[in-house]
Amino acid sequence: MSEHMSDGALRRMASMVALVVALGLVVIKVWAWLTTGSISLLTSAADGLVDVLASTVTFAGVRYAARPADRGHRYGHGKAEAVAAFVQALLLAAAAVGLGVESVQRLLVPQSLNQTGFGIWVIVASTLAAAGLVAMQTLVVRRTGSTAIAADRAHYVTDVAVNLAVLVALLLERFLDWTRADALGALAISAYMLWNARGMAAEALLQLLDRELDLAERARVEAAVLACDGVQAVHDIRTRNGGDRVFIEFHVEVDGALTVATGHTIADRAEKTVQRLFEAADVTAHLEPAGIDDERLDDLVRSNTPKAH
Repeated sequence: MSEHMSDGALRRMASMVALVVALGLVVIKVWAWLTTGSISLLTSAADGLVDVLASTVTFAGVRYAARPADRGHRYGHGKAEAVAAFVQALLLAAAAVGLGVESVQRLLVPQSLNQTGFGIWVIVASTLAAAGLVAMQTLVVRRTGSTAIAADRAHYVTDVAVNLAVLVALLLERFLDWTRADALGALAISAYMLWNARGMAAEALLQLLDRELDLAERARVEAAVLACDGVQAVHDIRTRNGGDRVFIEFHVEVDGALTVATGHTIADRAEKTVQRLFEAADVTAHLEPAGIDDERLDDLVRSNTPKAH
């Protein structure tokens, strides 16, 4: 992976490659399903179709998220990636439920398959293609931290597992003549798809609902601010993940006898110190005289937090 490509370019490249690969795989799997009549291959083909739709959503979401802040979106457009991930989760869940119903019907009324050898070769090739795509997306996620690419990668990790289950089912059908193996494989795949959809939706909602960074990250922010010369205390730290960056706000307390200019310099230094803790961060410090008695977010949060028994 080129070190000279920007994070935005890597996101765009990864989403485009995923879209092209997904489209090719779904065509091949539909062909294999029509040839063999395998319900597990139908499950894999449907999962591939969801991948195409999901990659299309990711393709659009990544590009929208890369837009700079504007008059209507002064926090930027980073949450578009979380929206894309949530849409993917819904698509995957819908496919899982539909295929699960079909699998149960086929389990109750088993059907013999045709040309299982052809189906086996298709699944082997699809698995190799999906595994290669997952490896590429893993590198992109490590470099960029993209939520949408990570969600798209989860689809293809699922796709690898789906293909392996289909392969086992086809091998059992071909060599042991176990007619219900195909339906059982499809049912297991449907359950796995639903489980993955749940995890993807939960992760996306963390961003969409502005959940705070974890306690360890907040502790790092507080320690960094307190380590700055001139800072006497810090309170009302507020954080959220914006997709392409984290947003951090805090109130920094300094000696009330300092000039506004000196206090501003201290606050500036605190902002830059916190920014260095993260790959991309938008940091805002609010300056206050030390010891001021005012309404604080910290107090409100404590009063609204249930006490442990």
